[in-house]
Amino acid sequence: MAVLGVQMMMVKQQVAEQGMFPVLRQLRALGYDAVEVSQIPMDESNTADLEKGVTELGLDVGALSVALKRNAFATGDGLDTDFDKIIADCARLNTRYVRIGMMPYEAMASKDACEAWAGECEEQARRLADEGITLLYHNHHVDLAQFDGERIFDLVRRVATTVAFEVDLFWVQRGGMAPLDMLREYSGVCKTVHVKDFRVLPLPAESVELITSGDPEDRARFMTLFNTNVQFAEVGQGNMNWPDLLPAAERAGAEYFFVEQDDQYGRDPMDCLRDSREYLRSIGY
Repeated sequence: MAVLGVQMMMVKQQVAEQGMFPVLRQLRALGYDAVEVSQIPMDESNTADLEKGVTELGLDVGALSVALKRNAFATGDGLDTDFDKIIADCARLNTRYVRIGMMPYEAMASKDACEAWAGECEEQARRLADEGITLLYHNHHVDLAQFDGERIFDLVRRVATTVAFEVDLFWVQRGGMAPLDMLREYSGVCKTVHVKDFRVLPLPAESVELITSGDPEDRARFMTLFNTNVQFAEVGQGNMNWPDLLPAAERAGAEYFFVEQDDQYGRDPMDCLRDSREYLRSIGY
């Protein structure tokens, strides 16, 4: 069975305020067995606490986030400037996967730019493979956009043959592809999965007044409400079919399930993670 963990982007504020190890202890108490580190500095203090989490709490550091190149928008160490440190951190934490969370926006804008970016990923993936580490690429909905009939996600797979994938099932759904189809198509190269639910909200009462007012600006505001009534949800509190999706993800080769909820809408992330864990436990995970 895949190892169940947490995408630590959810608790980056708690790490900043409380320190890494107290947060790891809370995640372990909720029943999570692994973490994926993202948007949290891999400085010596945090890395030492992660190591302590491995040795004292039995946590698995399933993946570390990296950037292909250091820049103002990327989080994590850069493969171009911090390669040796990344290798050392992985060895220290017994981590086999590093992941790139998103390609640069400019690479999404044209086929040539996307192919060039994927080619650079392939070069780094081969370097990492020589060290026993697999590079993963994580999708968003935009990765289901097409250039000349080819999805961006498939373009990356075609060009960067050494790169494996972290499939985010929420973003697959939002990108207009059935998650079960994605898992079937990416069987064998899907190594980790982001588990987050897709919630559609009822229209707010005031939207009815907007659509009936006859004012074009009110109608435009209504359409905005109508088209954006989607939320990231605690697992089990949306419309995703987890009893079918999680076994399919395991059949596709996923070794880790990382619970992630990009926005908690004012709730404590630990409460959200508790709700997600309880649901997953109820369906056998």
